[in-house]
Formats: sequence, structure tokens, C-alpha cells
Amino acid sequence: MRSLVFLAAIGLTAAEDGLNAWLRYARIDGARGYHNKLPSAIVTLNATQGSPIQTAVNELVQGIDGIFGKKVAVTGADKRHRPMTAATVGTVHAFVDSNPGAANDLPELVEDGFYLKVSRGNVLILGQNERGTLYGAFHYLSLLAQGNVSDFSLASNPDAPIRWVNQWDNMQDGGTHGSVERGYGGDSIFFWDGKVREDLTRAAQYARLLASIGINAVVVNNVNADAKTLTEENMDGLARIADVFRPYGVQLGLSLNFASPQTLGGLPTFDPLDETVISWWRGITDSLYRRIPDMAGYLVKANSEGQPGPMTYNRTLADGANLFARALKPHGGIILFRAFVYDHRSLNQTLDWKADRANAAVHYFDGLDDQFDDNVVIQIKYGPIDFQVREPVSPLFAHLIKTGTAIELQISQEYLGQQAHLVYLAPMWKEILSFDLRVDDQPSPVSSILNGKRFGRKLGGYAGVANVGTNTTWLGSHLAMSNLYAYGRLAWGPASSLSAEGILQEWIKLTFSSDRKVLDVITRMSMASWPAYENYTGNLGIQTLTDILLGHYGPNPASQDGNPWGQWTRADADSIGMDRTVWNGTGFAGQYPPSLAAQYEKPDTTPDNLLLWFHHVPYTHRLRGSNKTVIQHFYDAHYAGSATAQTFPALWRSLRGRKGVDRERYEHVLFRLTYQAGHALVWRDSINTFYFNKSGIADELGRVNNNKYRIEAEDMQLDGYVPYAVSPFEAASGSRCVVTSRGNGTDARGEMRTVLPGWVKTGRYDVAVNYYDMAIGNSTWELWIDDRLVGNWKGDLEYILGKAPSPYIDGQTATRVTFEGVKIRKGSVLRIVGTPDGLEPAPVDYVSILPEGLSSGVKHFLIRRENIVLKSSVDGFTDSSCGSRASVLMF
Repeated sequence: MRSLVFLAAIGLTAAEDGLNAWLRYARIDGARGYHNKLPSAIVTLNATQGSPIQTAVNELVQGIDGIFGKKVAVTGADKRHRPMTAATVGTVHAFVDSNPGAANDLPELVEDGFYLKVSRGNVLILGQNERGTLYGAFHYLSLLAQGNVSDFSLASNPDAPIRWVNQWDNMQDGGTHGSVERGYGGDSIFFWDGKVREDLTRAAQYARLLASIGINAVVVNNVNADAKTLTEENMDGLARIADVFRPYGVQLGLSLNFASPQTLGGLPTFDPLDETVISWWRGITDSLYRRIPDMAGYLVKANSEGQPGPMTYNRTLADGANLFARALKPHGGIILFRAFVYDHRSLNQTLDWKADRANAAVHYFDGLDDQFDDNVVIQIKYGPIDFQVREPVSPLFAHLIKTGTAIELQISQEYLGQQAHLVYLAPMWKEILSFDLRVDDQPSPVSSILNGKRFGRKLGGYAGVANVGTNTTWLGSHLAMSNLYAYGRLAWGPASSLSAEGILQEWIKLTFSSDRKVLDVITRMSMASWPAYENYTGNLGIQTLTDILLGHYGPNPASQDGNPWGQWTRADADSIGMDRTVWNGTGFAGQYPPSLAAQYEKPDTTPDNLLLWFHHVPYTHRLRGSNKTVIQHFYDAHYAGSATAQTFPALWRSLRGRKGVDRERYEHVLFRLTYQAGHALVWRDSINTFYFNKSGIADELGRVNNNKYRIEAEDMQLDGYVPYAVSPFEAASGSRCVVTSRGNGTDARGEMRTVLPGWVKTGRYDVAVNYYDMAIGNSTWELWIDDRLVGNWKGDLEYILGKAPSPYIDGQTATRVTFEGVKIRKGSVLRIVGTPDGLEPAPVDYVSILPEGLSSGVKHFLIRRENIVLKSSVDGFTDSSCGSRASVLMF
């Protein structure tokens, strides 16, 4: 009873866990008023049990009932008993068979295409194949869920035949789990304890989501493949995955370990030209197709980051790809062969000014374009390095004329906030897909290369790295699912008139509601998120400046240089950036067609947002667009980007109680946006401090290293705490924090205290504590003002956010808690009591006493107690049982 009263009190609707994503089929306002515009029955033409057409029928029944509360019957195609209004569902072939005169009236459809016609309650849904029929049904339901019942007709064909998802799921992670590399939403939905899961319910639900956005295949395992995937038991398990995919028209693909003939098959070699190796792969492929007759094909990562490949035996990449292509050919399968080929052992930044990982793809594929079999598709990352926040389009797309290509986009935010930060990626993808490579000085948008039209090829398309997991939100974050939805929509038709904002608003309507404020707020946050993240991480083409050696998450600009991974900045005391020119640098600019190569060769013709990608310039170099120096742009951009992130929590709070924003998702999203606001400040301060220290050039506005509201923890009176020199230095204010010194547990707690400075007058303030939440314990902290407990909190973010964990005191673990509207008297004593846990020594960096409302522009906060999230009395809700031990979180 109390929970119902509570829900009523805060005005939030029943909770949703995110499992249905955009396929909620939620009841729309005025549902009954639409009934006469809807079919009253579904007529099936050629549905068979377990087929995509039967799935289409089931979805239509469920969707029309859910959205409008209207029950529809299902009937056969017997015209004598045809209902007054009906949805006719089937393939074009079946429709023409029963209506011979209709053939000339139907549009031309390619494989997977569909025709949809709505007229006065009658609906015609025809697919070129069974999968196309299902796509048509999902499109119709998407329109209905957005309240669109208008009459229209539409022929929709996919832009490219390959619309795949790459899962980076592992058979096991050293324990019993099936982990997901670069996945932030839980364990694998496919694997557990070294084999395929028994319960594949989530795999079927995933196939349903993917089918609704036009995805036609899933590579279910990691590109860093385990040879044991090919054991008899696991091939049987893969067949079970294919069985649950099949009703949704989703085919199964498989990543392979190139050395499997040796490591699994016991052969003395895995040379792709060896007859025993060829025979072994042919046998494995035949065995898979006996189990999975509709298997899509293979994905192979070879000779990259230590993986085996054909070059181990001085064979070409074409030799390696063709090995699999020829085994697949009799079955109609294709091989996606990754262009992510480079040898990190050969990269030496210190000794070779011309060393450049960005050159690798074109270098290794040079001269091979006419040597690949016709069922080989080269899968190319969108940029030449590795899923960075800003890269130029890979020039390899302009070099492969005769060979099909697929673009690899990363839905999982490996370098882009790992779903703990909101970053909507469709604007980036649209920019990449529309980029004109000017091959032979002719219009050559990337999308026209992928779909084969530019070079007259049949195969090509899209591969999205979408590392869903067992979390009910799939990706670990409700808002991150906009990226999965957008990927499907863009893979179906990237050159269409639908904008990144239009795709986003479709997703919002389907996932939350059509409420105008909900649309406006989520659109505003999402569309601002990629530019903001670029600003507060790394800009001007310098990449994200993340910790390349550890989790690829938090700030650590120094780690970008002096390592073998090639994501270098070459920053010194005077200058910064990679010189990729032909005349003096690595020569990378010359890999582009002539007009682009000429543009990138000179700083004054290179776009500002790629300046440091192509050029090594002084910090004092002035930008074309703003006339700011590079270093001042860094300072300004990091302040601007973090300021944008500070607005997200307040914007989201304005949706409290709005239609479609239920309690569970409201709280989940608010928690992450609040964390992001705090971590954006960590990024801002870390990067600005690092480059201020590096260059010795002051911020013209006097902000960097001038924090007038800040009290350093190491400057307080310490009892059981000691100062600690943080590495990297910029991950701490003043390069130091404090840690407890007496072991762990209650008896080892430490305390720091200070009399607040004279500028703190009697009044209300926002008190922010920057601390470190390490993945080696769950310390707890208390904040006291005089003898009053303001609040407490726990270091358990590694369990909540899903991001890559870190055991260190660094930019990955640095975070922030803010208590707002705290009553303070002049001369008050502030105390923080930290209780270490495990190996985590309750570290604290600094405290900020901020004039009320200044704390990142966020005016409210959450109270977490007994696993129930309540609203604070500051926002009009009072729960007297919270008492003084309420834990107030504002990261």
C-alpha cells in the first residue's frame, strides 16, 4: 500500500525496465477513437509456423491490441469470408498468385524490401521475401505507435544487403561467466561457462528488436574468437541460437580464430594455402551449414593486435579471406574480413617520426583489390584509428574499387563514455556516411560506396558493434538504446531524407511518449551530447585523450604517447598534433584522393576539427574559424562541454511525471546524467591542468587552476588520513588527494576537518566532494557540518554504471557527490569521515563550498535509502523517516 501512495505522491507512472525498448506498444491517448481506421482482421497469405510472416501476424495482433486496445482476428485468404477491413500480409509472390492482375500495380522490390499500403482501414503488407514482410509489419506498427493512421502507400528497399550486428561476446571470461568485451550492459545473452546458454529467451527478444529496425544478421561471438566455438557441442548450441533467430528473419554469423586448424584441429599449420588447412575449414563449414542451413557467413579478424592470420606465413590478406570465401561459396555465405590490421609491435613513436598506425589499412590492402573472391567484403572501421570521437573517414573506402566494403560503426561506446555518459551517435554517423571522398574527382559519398552504386558492386553495407548484455536495458543505459535504433535506421537507408534528429524523435515516441516536452527535452540533450563530449574530452582531432592503456574511459592524456597502440598526440612543451602530411610527416594525408589530399596537406585548408589529426602545430597556432589559439580553444572547449553536461540532470528532472517517463526509468536515467555531470568536470579539470602544465600558457580567462571555492583535502586537519601523490598528476586537484592510513574496516576510519574560510558567510550552499570510487572495495563516507550529519554515500559505482572498472586512484575513478542547499554558519567546521573497505582507502580529493545553485546548474538531488529512490524535501516531497542518514547523491 505504501508504494502505491508513494507513486501517487510523486506523480510517476508504473515502472518499466527497458526490456521492450522501442517495441512497448504502449496505449496511446484516445485509442478508441482510432478503431474505425484500423483493420478488424489479419488475412494471411502464406504464413507457416515459425516463419517471419507468422511472426509479422503475431506482432500485428499484439501491437494493435497494445496500442489501441482493439482485438483483431486472424483468418486465411478465402475471399468468401473476407472481413470488411483487413490487413493482408504475405510475400509479393503469394499475393500475385492469388491476384494475378495485381502484378503490374506493385512497385519493384529488392531482397528484404516491402510494400505497405493503407487505405480506409485496409492494409496491404507485402515483402519481396518473408523477412521483408516482417519488416513491413514492423514499419506499420511503428507508425501506429506514433499515432499515425493516415492513408498512404510506401515501397521501401534497404540501401545495402549487409546490415549486420557484431557481438563481442566471449564463451567465458576465466570464470563461469560469458563476458562481453567492451560491453557495459551485463553478461552475454548467448554464452555461459564456455558453451551456448540453455535458456535463449533473451536471444530471441534481441532478434525481435533487431528485426524491427531491419537488421538481418548477428555475429554472435567476439572478433577475438575462441577456437572452442567450433567444437561439436558448441556448433550444436549455435544451431539453437539460429533456431530462435529464424522466426525474426535474423541470420547467424560467426567470428573465427584464424589458427583454429592448429589449436583446435591438431594440424601442424594454419597456412591458408595448405591443402590440409583448406580441407579442415571446408569440413567445419559444411558441418555448420548442416546444422544452420541459412547461416549468414563468417567474420574474421586477422594479423591485428597479436591475432594470428595469413601474414604469419607470408601470405596475403586476400589469401586469408579467400580461404573462407571458398568454403562458404557452395552454401551462399559471405565472409566479412576486417581491415583492422596493424602490428602494434612495429610502432615506435620515439624513433620514427613517420610511424603511423593510421597508415596501416591502406598499406596492408594495397594491390589486393582485384584478388578477393566475389563473396568477400572488407569490413572497415569508419576512421583509420579506433572509434574515436572525431576521425577523418578511412581512406581505404576510396582504394577498394572492385571489392565490396562494409563500414564498422561502434554502437557500444568504448571510447565515448561507455554508456555512463549520454552520447547520441547518429549525427556523427550521418556526417561520416555523407562525406564525399571524391574518387576520380567524382561525387563519392561513403554511403554510395557501401551500397555498391558508386563502383557497381553487389555486396556491401553495415556492421555495427552492439554489445548488448543481460541487463534489462540491453546496453546498460536506457538513453544509449537510441544508438542501436539509429544504427538500424541508417543501415536501412542512410541517404534518405530522415535526419539524425528525426530518427531520434521516432525513437523517443516509441520508447517514452509523444509528449511534446518529453520530445523536446530528450532531443535537446541527445543532440547536444556528441559535441559536448567531444569538447570536454578531446577536440580539434586530438581524439578523446582517454586512458589508452587501461579501461579506455577516464582522462589520461599522457597515456596517448609513448605506447605501441598508435593513438598518439606527440605533445611537447611547445606544440601538439600528428604531422600526417606528405611533405614532412607520416604521409597519411596522401592516401586520400587528390583533392582531399591537397586540402589535408596544409593547416590553413584543413578543417579546424581535424587540425591536430593532420598537423603538428604550436599551442599558439590560431584557428581559422575562431582565431583562437589551439591552447585557448582547449581551455574554452573543455569548460563549454562540461557546462553543457551540467544542464542534463536539470533538463531530465523537468520530465518528472510526464507521460511515458515512469519511475524506474526516470531514476535510472537521472542517476547516470548526474554522474556524467560530475565526471565531465573531472575531464575538464584533468585535460586543462595537463596542457596548462605542459605548455606553461595561462588561460586568458583565468579559470584553469584557479578554483576559488575549493578546499584541498590535503590542506585540512587529518586524523587517520594521509596525503597521497596521484598518478597521473592531473587526475587530482593540486596533484594530491588523501587516503586512509590504518587498513580497512570501521576501526580504520579516517577524518579530515577544517574551519570554513572567512568568505563563507551564514547561508545556504551547495557542498561538493570530489572523491575516488575504485573497483577494489566499497568505502563509505560521511559529510558533517558542525555536529550535523549532512549525508553519507557509498563507493559502489562499479556495480551500478557498468563502465570499465579501475583499481587505481585516477581519472577513471574520480567522481563527485554534491549536497545542495546545505545550511552553513560563518565559522562552521566541515568534517568528512571515511571508512575504507577492501583495498579501497576511502580517497578524497577536495571539497567545494559553492554559492547555492552554482553546483553545475543542478537544483535537485536524489535520496537513496533501503534500495528505494525518494525525492528530497527540497523538491517538495518529505519523507520524515529519512532522518539525518539519508544518502544524497549528485555526481
